[in-house]
Amino acid sequence: MRRVITKPVITALVVLLVGGVGTYLWRGRHSTRLALQTALVKRGDLAVTISASGTIEPIEVVDVGAQVAGQISAFGLDTRGRTLDYGSMVEQGAVLARIDESVYAADLGVARAQLEQAKAGELSAAANVEQMKARLVQAQADWKRASELSRSKLIADSDFDSAQANYQVAQANLAVAEAAISQAKASTVQAQAAVERAQRNLDFCTIRSPVSGVIIDRRVNIGQTVVASLNAPSLFLIAKDLTKLQIWVGVNEADVGRIVPGAPVTFTCDAFPGREFTGTVGKVRLNATMTQNVVMYTVEVNTENPEQVLLPYLTANVHFIVRKETGVLLVPNAALRWSPSALVQIAPDARGWKPAATTNDPPPTPAQSGGGKRPPERVGTVWLSDGEFVRPVEVLLGATDGTTTVIPAGILREGQEIVTGELIESGQTGPQNPFLPQLRRR
Repeated sequence: MRRVITKPVITALVVLLVGGVGTYLWRGRHSTRLALQTALVKRGDLAVTISASGTIEPIEVVDVGAQVAGQISAFGLDTRGRTLDYGSMVEQGAVLARIDESVYAADLGVARAQLEQAKAGELSAAANVEQMKARLVQAQADWKRASELSRSKLIADSDFDSAQANYQVAQANLAVAEAAISQAKASTVQAQAAVERAQRNLDFCTIRSPVSGVIIDRRVNIGQTVVASLNAPSLFLIAKDLTKLQIWVGVNEADVGRIVPGAPVTFTCDAFPGREFTGTVGKVRLNATMTQNVVMYTVEVNTENPEQVLLPYLTANVHFIVRKETGVLLVPNAALRWSPSALVQIAPDARGWKPAATTNDPPPTPAQSGGGKRPPERVGTVWLSDGEFVRPVEVLLGATDGTTTVIPAGILREGQEIVTGELIESGQTGPQNPFLPQLRRR
């Protein structure tokens, strides 16, 4: 018996077929898929650092000034025999510059003439003393003779008084002459000092380098007049040794307690991209400064510069290594921060799991933990990727550099896959024929 398919049945089948195809196409274009972002547990090195910036400074800089006023008449020569300029190498005692010495040479001539005059005055005073001594001897003899004659009543009393007065005057004249010779000697000493001062001022016209080093700044030109006052005018800045430099780094008061002398330091300079330099902490200066209501301490970092690549006053990006661990297991901090959303399937045997109390505080340094006291343990949670599921694992947290964290071996193994995030991907694609064979997406 033949069955007759009626028109309403055919219409219903067509509607169902069209609806099914439309639903398939719509779901194919608007479906979503959850993708987990993962990372591997790795073994490596970790360094906990404090970052700051500073300025490269020569360890010893000598400011060479002028002690006399005058016009710069010439510059000296460097170790290559060239006229001194910026960057010239000089030896200790080398002539840096000369000041016009004509005025000071004339002053020296005047001082020498005055010295000769003082010496002549000293000789004259000495001769006058001898003359006064002779007159005193004569006056003394006359007074003795007058005394004898007076006792015999052979001379008048007035003659005796006159002889006595002459003797006293001669004594006074000798005392005056001796005082004059002392004054003449003092004048000679003063004139000698004036000569030495004039000679010294003349010598100051030749400015010499007090140290061996490099001229990093020349502040005068030939023909320029320098005026010496209470503060000697600065002519040259000489860096004594550029093979050893310092970096003066400003460190926040919150970080300075973790920096100790001798700690290793790495730094970079924008002038040398891709190149890293090393140094060590020298000392922390105690004179803190206030910058935008923040207390800052200056930390001196010592570094070697044998090739003299680093230049004075470059800006350095400094990283103080306060803790370093090698060959340890590392997990990204993103894995410690992630927790599954409602779309993620947790392993059935872990669905009742509750995380332990955790702390996000950074691990204390040995200087902060105190002698004999163990720092509190920090616990975190990572999620292992287990096929279609994720499984929680509690781990002890060690040091962190802000990107990765150290975990102890034993709980996790190197190479294990842990979840760091999740991404919801939209399945919007072009319309496809549901009757064609489909390719599986890898």
